[in-house]
Amino acid sequence: MNMNKTDLSKQIAKRMNIPEIQARIFIATFLEIVADTLEEEQAICLNDFGTLSPWMQTERLGRNPKTGVPIMIRPRKSVKFKPGKGLLNVLNKR
Repeated sequence: MNMNKTDLSKQIAKRMNIPEIQARIFIATFLEIVADTLEEEQAICLNDFGTLSPWMQTERLGRNPKTGVPIMIRPRKSVKFKPGKGLLNVLNKR
């Protein structure tokens, strides 16, 4: 099962002992700041969690999956995530 934004807000509200609406506002504000920062082509480094970095995907040749016809995919902005040591340690129980 995947955690969605509603599940996350419930967990934050429970752990911080705050109303769920405050947790939702926190998440919305956090995501807005992340998007604004990445849009300005700046990276976001959260110690022990990881780094979100903007990057530009280059133009490349792709294929329409229905027809198999080759098509040029335009360049676009994307995001890379590099996990931090703390997160990797938790995931690998070190």
